[in-house]
Amino acid sequence: MKKFAGRFLRDNKGVTALEYGLIAGLIALLIVGGVTTIGTNLKTVFDTIATSINTAKGS
Repeated sequence: MKKFAGRFLRDNKGVTALEYGLIAGLIALLIVGGVTTIGTNLKTVFDTIATSINTAKGS
């Protein structure tokens, strides 16, 4: 049992997998935040263009 416990404490494969999982989650969160921000900005630009076209069309 003592050997097993010592081997378990020295084994760091699970820690590495956990770190990679946390990094992947953080990257996914950053991508979602960036895409959301870009999408909002693009909507504003297209709304401004549509308003300009509709104003010019009505004149």
